[in-house]
Amino acid sequence: MTLIKSISGIRGTIGGVPGENLSPLDVVKFTSAYGMWLKQQEQTSEYKVVIGRDARVSGHLISNIVSGTLMGLGIHVIDLGLSTTPTVEMAVTRLSAQGGIILTASHNPKQWNALKLLNYKGEFISETDGQLILKLAEAEQFSYADVNHIGQYQTNTDSLDYHIEQILALPYVDTEAIKAKQFTVVVDAINSSGSFAVPALLKALGVNQIHVLNETPNGHFAHNPEPLPEHLSELSSTVVKKQAHLGISVDPDVDRLALVNEDGEMFGEEYTLVAVADYVLKFHEKGNTVSNLSSTRALRDVTEKAGGQYNASAVGEVNVVRMMKETNAVIGGEGNGGIILPDLHYGRDALVGIAIFLTHLAKSGKTMSVLRKSYPSYHISKNKIELTPELNVDKVLDAVHQKYKSQPVNTIDGVKIEFSKEWVHLRKSNTEPIIRIYSESESITTADNLAKKIIEDIRELSKQL
Repeated sequence: MTLIKSISGIRGTIGGVPGENLSPLDVVKFTSAYGMWLKQQEQTSEYKVVIGRDARVSGHLISNIVSGTLMGLGIHVIDLGLSTTPTVEMAVTRLSAQGGIILTASHNPKQWNALKLLNYKGEFISETDGQLILKLAEAEQFSYADVNHIGQYQTNTDSLDYHIEQILALPYVDTEAIKAKQFTVVVDAINSSGSFAVPALLKALGVNQIHVLNETPNGHFAHNPEPLPEHLSELSSTVVKKQAHLGISVDPDVDRLALVNEDGEMFGEEYTLVAVADYVLKFHEKGNTVSNLSSTRALRDVTEKAGGQYNASAVGEVNVVRMMKETNAVIGGEGNGGIILPDLHYGRDALVGIAIFLTHLAKSGKTMSVLRKSYPSYHISKNKIELTPELNVDKVLDAVHQKYKSQPVNTIDGVKIEFSKEWVHLRKSNTEPIIRIYSESESITTADNLAKKIIEDIRELSKQL
């Protein structure tokens, strides 16, 4: 059982002992800290917070506690109920709220839940603000409202409709082109919010042949909810069986998107962003892009081919968003299937990814598998190496940096070393003496061998420290 306190919120497993798990007391404590922080940001006569949740078994329980705590602080609650992360993010600004809380543990199994915290822009809070909230939580010096100033509670049921309307209004989305193709689509909704959000979007786009797997939003996930190839065998086989044009998989809170080709093969989670960005870049004379350091080089290739500039950020959505703003990027995201389109909002959004991808597929006149082959083909190898607890991981990373200082090296988040079109990225774990090692090459064998070479270097250098 686990409780993890971080700058972006609190997450953990349900039940158990307070302070060690995500117990009701912990939910009250950190919701109170967030509410106190919110009131420090501005002085106003009325504070509002938007909340929404995925379909986890514990969602209703956690939502009631969060709502009651915020109301106890004198903060009005606007509850979207079952929703998606990007829908909540957009609702914060639309409803002129001071913040938002998303109740989801994203791709974690059903025993997990989390409070993901948003600022008044509907974006994840910064590291600085996260640290302030953690300090407020530890101090436990909360001040609640008297009976005459308790916050009010209301529900909202049209935020998903608004979200979809805004997607359809984008210049990158062509509903007529999609409708004309008469696509047949299979959706793996993983028994969560994708069960209603994705079909609603598809119908609005003119897709009528929709087959939904795991469509009951009860939080009893039919398989591991992370949309990785090894978890999508049912989706893959159903696409072939139904002779569908593509398969769509989302995570429980619908901010990650993975696609399956018409032949049942994976389009590649890394290539979701690549394909969508490729289409968006066609609308700009020169458009910049951003992904994190551990994402495929293919995004850089398509960006530079279109005359734009690519930049890599530290891992984490808040870091990607910050660099996107700094470089005026027209699209960005992460290699886990997370797409961020500033023209809609600064948050990962599987729904906008689906709409733009279907437009791209419709106008290309290609099948999914042929479209995938039109992009540079890279393979990522993911490894880790465990170190002895007494070894200083920072010194190990610095030693690797010095060994390869003649190569292009990026140190904003661990150490990333480039070798022509190949790279290796080393990042330390924040909780244990482990170095995570990602490498990429045009050949999976070469990517694996590159990782093995770096692992051997680490072992040799560790002996010298």
